[in-house]
Amino acid sequence: MEGLIQPRGILSLPTKPIGATTRSLLPPSPALKQRLFTRNLPPLSISSNGLTKVHSFQRTPLKISISHNERNRGFICKAEAAAAGDSALTPPNNIFGVEVTTLKKIIPLGLMFFCILFNYTILRDTKDVLVVTAKGSSAEIIPFLKTWVNLPMAIGFMLLYTKLSNVLSKKALFYTVIIPFIAYFGAFGFVMYPLSNMIHPEALADKLLATLGPRFMGPLAILRIWSFCLFYVMAELWGSVVVSVLFWGFANQITTVDEAKKFYPLFGLGANVALIFSGRTVKYFSNMRKNLGPGVDGWAVSLKAMMSIVVGMGLAICFLYWWVNRYVPLPTRSKKKKVKPQMGMMESLKFLVSSPYIRDLATLVVAYGISINLVEVTWKSKLKAQFPSPNEYSAFMGDFSTCTGIATFTMMLLSQYVFNKYGWGVAAKITPTVLLLTGVAFFSLILFGGPFAPLVAKLGMTPLLAAVYVGALQNIFSKSAKYSLFDPCKEMAYIPLDEDTKVKGKAAIDVVCNPLGKSGGALIQQFMILTFGSLASSTPYLGVILLGIVTAWLAAAKSLEGQFNTLMSEEELEKEMERAASLKIPVVSSEEAASGESASQLPETSSPTSI
Repeated sequence: MEGLIQPRGILSLPTKPIGATTRSLLPPSPALKQRLFTRNLPPLSISSNGLTKVHSFQRTPLKISISHNERNRGFICKAEAAAAGDSALTPPNNIFGVEVTTLKKIIPLGLMFFCILFNYTILRDTKDVLVVTAKGSSAEIIPFLKTWVNLPMAIGFMLLYTKLSNVLSKKALFYTVIIPFIAYFGAFGFVMYPLSNMIHPEALADKLLATLGPRFMGPLAILRIWSFCLFYVMAELWGSVVVSVLFWGFANQITTVDEAKKFYPLFGLGANVALIFSGRTVKYFSNMRKNLGPGVDGWAVSLKAMMSIVVGMGLAICFLYWWVNRYVPLPTRSKKKKVKPQMGMMESLKFLVSSPYIRDLATLVVAYGISINLVEVTWKSKLKAQFPSPNEYSAFMGDFSTCTGIATFTMMLLSQYVFNKYGWGVAAKITPTVLLLTGVAFFSLILFGGPFAPLVAKLGMTPLLAAVYVGALQNIFSKSAKYSLFDPCKEMAYIPLDEDTKVKGKAAIDVVCNPLGKSGGALIQQFMILTFGSLASSTPYLGVILLGIVTAWLAAAKSLEGQFNTLMSEEELEKEMERAASLKIPVVSSEEAASGESASQLPETSSPTSI
């Protein structure tokens, strides 16, 4: 009877129960799948086979079909889309309207730039004091030093850096470059300068000067104070290598273009606060001689204190670099860049020369170096005549650095408005315009100083002091325009380049072209002095040369603007295409869904369609 009577009520149990571990579920109905697995998902517009767009994850059952494998995977396609939707809808953590991830990049980079520029200000002021005020030397040594010492060492470093960039990682390359600088400056303050009277061949230099004549005073001064000249070159290389190559190369590596447009100009705010404080630091230690007893070398005491600060700041730079590499993720770059093969040193130089983009960048850097150098040497010769003592000279340079920091800080506040309102091209053309106007004013005062003498006397100044102040203003406005606009524009131009061009191009431009510009200006000055007899006689011709160089500078900036905008458009297009291809959701077309096929009878794989 029990075998004949099989109750089939609601509460009836199967005669052969299946264990829980082997129990299989019936496939859910399309409507149930819609309610369980697509709840709270945003509607996504999906194009299937390039045909009409349909909206997936809606409540119409026939608009989506799910295969058996997809159900066993827990609907991975739905989870991927949900994750993408959630990431788009969930606002990131912001502080003052800036993402926390971005702040983890910007704050350490700003601190690094502060420390680097703090050191550079101290080194820049100190190098001039050493070579200009030393016994048997003067400001006339600077053109020879830049041409025959600084430029060869810069070229040698570029070749070495290019070779090291092919064999070392970026982290190892950074430490390999910066640590020798830190060690040298510490050794100079505590070992080399105290022993300068013993290691400088002054007797040999005097004998050669008596034999060759006074016209060789400049080259012989390099031999006479060779350790000071080496410090001068190392300080110059700190500006070219650590500031331009190491810092800006690292910043370009970890920031996106949008972040660069917003924050690169603001990096200079912290850097120019460093100029203000470092200028005060230089003046404070330069005035220490007043509190020292007789017979004490006040400049040696000041130098030890300043070099100790340089070493401390250098170690802080290394720590910040380590922290960023450890805790800050790198941004995603376009993966469709052309991968260039490893090139040797000569091949790298040929490649860079053949690139119009790199040539325009090089023109900008060389033009700035020549233009600023045409004015700077003349101004420093006037400065030594007014302040012959090393401590007095250094104290004035401290005030000069402070004023430069204040002016640059003000222009930094305006630079973001310039970038946002007028764009890269206008910002790149402001610096040559400022340098041209201020340079003409300085040369005009030197050339027509006689008619201005009564007016200067009413102001309580001598013509010499007035020339010093006008030259200082020219340098302040030119350098503030460079730090606030020229440098950010130059570094932003590297971002859309491929990695090989970016690394080797920066080494060639910043390490070689920067001193090449300064050496070019020095060669022009040497030629003019030898041809016309004096710097004052050659002033009108130097003004004409300055006008021609600035014109070429403006033309290169205009050409680079068009190339930069084109590369940025291509970069954005490639990133959009990669972003679209990165998310693929398996769907079937609406016609196939409407054909009446059961979900369990669909093929195991479906054609992927990109959103």
